[in-house]
Order: sequence, then C-alpha cells, then structure tokens
Amino acid sequence: MDKKVIPLVALAVLLAAALACSSSTDISGLISPTATLVPERVPDATIIQPTPPSSAAQGGGPGNSQPDLLSNLYEQVSPGVVSIQVLLSDGGGQGSGFVYSKDGYIITNDHVVDQATEIYVNFPSGLKVHGKVIATDLDSDLAVIKVDVPADKLFPLVLGDSDQMKVGQTVVAIGNPYGLSGTMTEGIISAKGRTLESLHQTNQGTAFSAGDIIQTDASINPGNSGGPLLNLKGEVVGINRAIRTSGTLANGDPVNTGIGFTIPINIVKKVMPSLIKNGHYDYPYLGLTAPPELSLPQIELLKLPQTTGAYVSGVISGGPADKAGLRAGTQKTDIQNVFAGGDLIIAIDQHPVLAFGDILAYLVNHKSPGEKVTFTILRDGNKQDVEVTLDKRPQ
Repeated sequence: MDKKVIPLVALAVLLAAALACSSSTDISGLISPTATLVPERVPDATIIQPTPPSSAAQGGGPGNSQPDLLSNLYEQVSPGVVSIQVLLSDGGGQGSGFVYSKDGYIITNDHVVDQATEIYVNFPSGLKVHGKVIATDLDSDLAVIKVDVPADKLFPLVLGDSDQMKVGQTVVAIGNPYGLSGTMTEGIISAKGRTLESLHQTNQGTAFSAGDIIQTDASINPGNSGGPLLNLKGEVVGINRAIRTSGTLANGDPVNTGIGFTIPINIVKKVMPSLIKNGHYDYPYLGLTAPPELSLPQIELLKLPQTTGAYVSGVISGGPADKAGLRAGTQKTDIQNVFAGGDLIIAIDQHPVLAFGDILAYLVNHKSPGEKVTFTILRDGNKQDVEVTLDKRPQ
C-alpha cells in the first residue's frame, strides 16, 4: 500500500507449504510493493501527442534501434500513462496507472488504491480528475479505476502479448517514481515464470500465489506501481508491481536492487473484462501444497526419481486435488515435518513441469474453474495420469 510499505515476505525454506494457486514464492528475502510512502506533488511532464509506432520498433535490443527510437516510443505512449494520488485515513500516497479504454477505465495496482478515501488521476496534459475504484483483484494485485473524461482526452495503450516476450528483450517502464510524473526507464526482460505471494489470503492464513510473473531490471521505484512495462513496439506487456529490496534507505524507502516484478499483460487481458463486467474474477484452484523448487539435497532426502517436477507436500481436504486422488507425502524423514512419498507432478496436459511455477503459469493463462486438467505424475516409481476438475479459489 502506498501509505505504508507492507512487505511481502517469502522465505525459501525446505518444502515451504503453500496452496496450489497458493504456493509460496520462489524468492527468498524481502519483497516490497513499489508504492510510495508519502505523496509528492510535482509538475507533470510535457508530452507530445501520440504518433504511429516506428517501423524500427520491431527489434529486440538497443543495437537494433535507431537513435531516437525510445524518444518516439515515449511520445507515442506517454499520453496514456497517468499518475495516481490517494488520500488515506492516516495520510496519502501515490502510484501510476494507464488508460485501458476510451470509456474511462484506468488500470493500476490494488495496493496503490487500497483503503483510499479519495483518488485523484493526473494526466500528462495537465488534466486532473477524481477517480472511483470499480473493482479489484487481490490475486494479481489489480484495480480498475473509472474517470469521467471525454473520450477525445483519453489515449488507451495497446496491449501486447506477454507470452511472446523473451528473456533479453528490451523493455521500458513509464510511471511516477517518487512523484516524478512521466519518468521513463529502460531495461530487459530478466526472467519469466516467477512466482510471488498474492494479496489474497487463504482460510488458513497463508497467501495464494500470483504466477507467471515477469522479472525485469528496468528501474522500478516507489511510485511506479501500476504503471506499464512496454516492448519496443509501444505495447504494454506487463503492469509493474513490486521490487526485490535488500533493505531501506535512511528515509525508509526500499533499496532498488535491479530486480523488479511485473504482472504479465496476458493475465490482465483475461482478468480485466470480468472485473469491469462482474466486479471479480475467479482463478482456478487445485487445493494442494508444494515447494516452489527443490534443491538436490532435498530431492535426495525425499528419494525422488528425478530432479524436475512439482512435489506434492500437502493436499487440502475436500479440494480438487484431494477428490482426484493426488497424494501428499506421509513418510517421516530426518527433518521434522518433512514427509516423503508424495506424488511428483512432471507434466500438466502433456506440458512438461520443471517446477511448481510451471503449473501456476499454465493454470492462470489457459484454464478456468470447472475445467479439467490432466497431471502426469510419478508415484512409487510408476508413471500415471490423474485428471483433476478445477474449482475456484475460496474467497
């Protein structure tokens, strides 16, 4: 939340328990939402009206771009990027967002507007209006804001295809770091398929997981939350959500370590229409626990037949995985509360599973509650298929 940075803490411990579609993150250390602590009023950048994307904007890195490619990209997309200021019962804060449609819908992060009593949306043109939260999604940390602005004053950004983005491709972030509206930074896609804890809590008090997260080294700082991550065509490929930090500065702000996390736009494209129409989006739910990844000593301790796959460390009673007969470990090991003998999931609908994040990415991108998936598992050294009917995540 912008008023007070609530850490998303994830300790990568041995067989850390988490619900499927609620597993623990694969990041050890401190994860802080990129939301500013104190609102700061600064002049908005002067922006040129959008221009068609340059033909050179098809490349993947600085070596493939003409000298003014990034300048042209900025002129093209920045009119659709907004800064968001909020009033809270105990102060204020700020973040970023961007125009989703001509009828006044703005996308940002839930933690930017959470508990806000007033929301102000500031456009690069100098226009400032009130905003109203229409719907939120704690699982992916998304929020939809509605503004009453004439259509000719709105510049929706083009949504790209995050599945097509490759590690090493150049991306840019535009947002409102530390209240500096219209700030653009450049970097690359550092990794794909990361897993973070979501803001949605289970009945047991643990966090569901947000899967298929994009990692980038484009500079993301407090205030960038909710702003777009863009490819060189000027298409939004993600929404900036969080940074990994090694500590805080003297003023309490998190230290940027060059590791930022972005919600992939393909998930947003699935979620947004439902948020606008129904006020919520139902994510598929398995009801099992699994560590994000296993080390070789852990694999040896559990006597697993191979080093890849998602190990089932727990099954939620009455959940989809339980009803399908998936099995968790029950055999004691030399480490307390770590049990061997669980199923090892090695594929989902014939797609290889190297780690639990592969399951999450497949589910959130391709499946909905009520649909079926087929897991290929190794149990007692034997390969078999198990069909699971997905449910929706408990509220």
